[in-house]
Amino acid sequence: MSTPAKNTICLWFDRNAEEAARFYAATFPDSAVGAVHRAPGDYPDGKQGDVLTVEFTVLGIPCLGLNGGPVFKHSEAFSFQVATVDQAETDRYWNAIVGNGGQASACGWCKDRWGLSWQITPIALTRAYTSSDRAAAKRAFDAMMSMGKIDVAAIEAAVRG
Repeated sequence: MSTPAKNTICLWFDRNAEEAARFYAATFPDSAVGAVHRAPGDYPDGKQGDVLTVEFTVLGIPCLGLNGGPVFKHSEAFSFQVATVDQAETDRYWNAIVGNGGQASACGWCKDRWGLSWQITPIALTRAYTSSDRAAAKRAFDAMMSMGKIDVAAIEAAVRG
């Protein structure tokens, strides 16, 4: 048995932590599914032998998926923020999440089919709205506020004025 990471993000799922972990591993680089642990006995939302926890990484971040049942739901209070280098990478991740039963939202946010929130955030957007040129930052911010998936060319045009 390997030594667990000192800090791991634990994500509560109904019964599909392994399915989600495998999707993340197939979608994002530096992501993988590690150990799958089965329940040694019955528990409130599962039986002995059911998948209880799944160790996985998402973009290098250690996570633990816990199949705890339907009591708790994901919310936007937690999200993965993925910095993308260009429109192609932005499109690839956005389309993978939304196209696999997920849901588009606003300002680069979307939810996957398991209810986890993702911010697919081009580096160009972050640079634009944090610019020391406050007028350009405001134009970029205003452009972002009208978008679902971020359009890098439109952000860059807004910065230029």
